[in-house]
Formats: sequence, C-alpha cells, structure tokens
Amino acid sequence: MPTAVISQTATTPSTTSQNVVKMVGLVLISIGLLGILVAAVGADYLSPVFTGLGGTAVFTVGALLYIWQSRRRKSPAEQNHGLWQQEATSRGASAWVIGFVLTGFYVLLYWFPDTLQGLIQAMEPLSQWLRNRPSDQWFLYGTFYTLAVLIMGVYALLKYRNSRYHIIRTISVMFFQLGFAFLLPGLLLMLNQPEYYFSYFWPLKYDYLFPSTMEYLVRDGAALGVFMIFWGAVFSFLATPVLTYFYGKRWYCSWVCGCGGLAETAGDPYRHLSDKSRKAWRWEVAIIYPILGFVILTTLFLWINSWSEGRLLGDLSGGFAQTYGFFIGAMFSGVVGVGFYPLMGNRVWCRFGCPMAAYLGLLQKHFSRFRITTNGGQCISCGNCSTYCEMGIDVRWYAQQGEPIIRAACVGCGICAHVCPRGVLKLENGPREGRYAGTTLISRDELRILD
Repeated sequence: MPTAVISQTATTPSTTSQNVVKMVGLVLISIGLLGILVAAVGADYLSPVFTGLGGTAVFTVGALLYIWQSRRRKSPAEQNHGLWQQEATSRGASAWVIGFVLTGFYVLLYWFPDTLQGLIQAMEPLSQWLRNRPSDQWFLYGTFYTLAVLIMGVYALLKYRNSRYHIIRTISVMFFQLGFAFLLPGLLLMLNQPEYYFSYFWPLKYDYLFPSTMEYLVRDGAALGVFMIFWGAVFSFLATPVLTYFYGKRWYCSWVCGCGGLAETAGDPYRHLSDKSRKAWRWEVAIIYPILGFVILTTLFLWINSWSEGRLLGDLSGGFAQTYGFFIGAMFSGVVGVGFYPLMGNRVWCRFGCPMAAYLGLLQKHFSRFRITTNGGQCISCGNCSTYCEMGIDVRWYAQQGEPIIRAACVGCGICAHVCPRGVLKLENGPREGRYAGTTLISRDELRILD
C-alpha cells in the first residue's frame, strides 16, 4: 500500500539570517525616508543635514541590504517572476502613488524649487566638499539621480548576474553617471571652470552648440572651454556616426547616456509596461522626429540670429529655445520621462522624445552594421522577448519570420536575447552586405508529406 509523503519546508539558520537582513534593510529604508521627509518639511526645527543627508545615507544602506538579500536568493531564471502580480509593477495603486510622487518631485524641482529648500540645505556639506559651491536644486537632483543609478545598478547586476554582457553594460552606465555626470562636473566647478557634462552631446544636450553656451565656455573656460566645444562637436558629428556604424545606438543609449542609465537600472522593473501596439509605434514616429527637427531648427536660428546680430530674426530664435526648454527639456524629459515609469515603462523619453535617440536611430537603421539576428526555426513563440522589450518592439514577430531586427528604436540592451529560453536572438555587428537577409525557414506550403 503506497504511503503518503508529506513535505515540509524547514527553516534553516541561513534562511532566518537572510530574512533578518532583509528586515533590517526595510527598517533602514523606512528610517531614511522619514529623515528625508523631515528635512523637506521640518528644516526649521531639526538640522536638515542630520535628517536629510543622514537619512539619504541610511536609506542607501538599507536599500542595498534589501536588494542584496532579495535578489541574491533568486536564481537568474526567477528574476522576473510575479511582475504582473505585483501592484508596483502592474499599474496598480502603488504604481500610481510612485508615479505621482516622481511627477510631483519634478514639478517642484523645475518650477517651485523653494519648496525643496530643506533638502537643498541637507546636501550643503556634500556640495561644498565636491564643488566648493553652495548647494542648489540641480545638485540635489544630481545626487538623487546618481544614487538611483548606483543603488538600482546593484539590483541589475544581481538580476542579470549570469550574463557577462549585462554585467559590463550595467557597470558602464554606473561609471559614466558617477564619474562623467556627477563627480567631474563638480570638480570643474571646484577649479573655477565651466560646468560641463562630457557624457552628453548635442542634440540631447541641445544648448551645447548654442552661441551663448559657446561664448560662456570660451569666456570662463579659456583653453579648456575651447576643448569642451571641440569635444562636443566631434562627438556630435564625427564620433557618433562612426561608433553607431560599428555598434549601433547601443554604444550610447545602453552604455553611456545618463537617461538610459536610469532607465536600465531604476527603470528596469517597469520595462515590460511599454506599449507594443502599432498605434504606439505611429505615435513614436510622429513625435520623436519632429522633436529632432525642432532642435536642429532652433540651433540654426540661434546661429543665424547671432551672425546677423539680431537683425534677421529678433527674439524669434530665443523664443524657439525657451519653448523647447519648457516643453521638451523639462516637461517631457523630466516630468513625463521619469515620472511615468510605473505607468508607461522605463523608456518613455527615449522612445518618444529624445532627439539623440532619433539621430542615432536614423544612423542605426540606414548606416550601421548592427542588427539582432533571429534563428526562427528555434522560436517557440513564448513571447518573452516582446514582453521585456522596453522600446515596444514586437520582437517575437521577427523571430517567427526568421527576420533580423533592424529598427531605429532598438537601443541594443540585449534583454530580448537574455530572456529567450531557446537562444533564438543574437546581437551582431556583422557586415552590411546581406544585413536584411533572414534565416531560411521551412514554410507549411513547402511540406508535401501527403502528396
């Protein structure tokens, strides 16, 4: 007579200690958030440095502890389990709360910075140490932004720890954000040089080729300012086409760019929320390329106005620049681009609004060796690739047809290949000859078994 075997999960000392570490992490996160909140609203009663800067440090330690324990215990195959069952990653109530908080922070940052004075004061010691300047809202933003990339970069390293490509890619965006977009600009200010971000180029950093910016760099930076102008021009018009020819737009969008760095780290839990519909693709094309055109026209108008000393266009060119700065530079890239992560996915700005992505996309589609090849005969149509494509590309359709993926939108993050259980997808930098050729498939009409 068969006997029933009753399995019971035993709680080992190792499991208990791991749960304790997670709990400690959650407690530290709570204390840190409380300190940041007190600094924001109670700077007149308690030292904002103690509550705000201290709370930020405590939050960072707690977040790292929690991420380390929660991600390290999961195998690579389980990292995406339950995303559609959790409110925070499935447009549930908590996702809306997170989106509202992020959106509200950007609104306050851009248009009501006085409301953030407590948090700005909290960063004063760090600002004086790094820049030898008083703290302001942009230093506060840069600090929070960099911490988000670094903390969630650890999350991404643990989540994709079985992939050498993703480990190197994640370390790269962490390095460029910390070194080139945070420490180096601060060091330049300390040395009384112009603040400059060497990892951002025109047209993303649209004002870097404006006449007023160039005049400022040459006036305040002397020889270094001339080098900054040279650096920006070379990367915008020479290095970008060359690097995109060999590696596609991934060299920038997934390895260097700060916007992409935040999307690939802090935004990674929301990548599956991108709209895969054809309607979304039509909106993408209808929005992003006119924005690129707007940047080009604005830059040209400003230079024409500068050469004519204002006689031809008057204030028109300045109005173009102010309009772009408000609607695209602030509203789209900040408020919508990050604030809508929990609702529309992590690449809203990159997909619909970034002029650099549009520029790189045109180069990638028409003048690059990069593509994602598909071995259609191995595809089982599971849909993982399309689900986790942050740019809204229906990767599965290409795989089913055995066609290479050569899309202007693709940022070459490689997640589609990472989540494929059959090894159907491969990122390649092959020759341009035969770039659009697909794999040979046996179609149903070619089978004549019953004839």
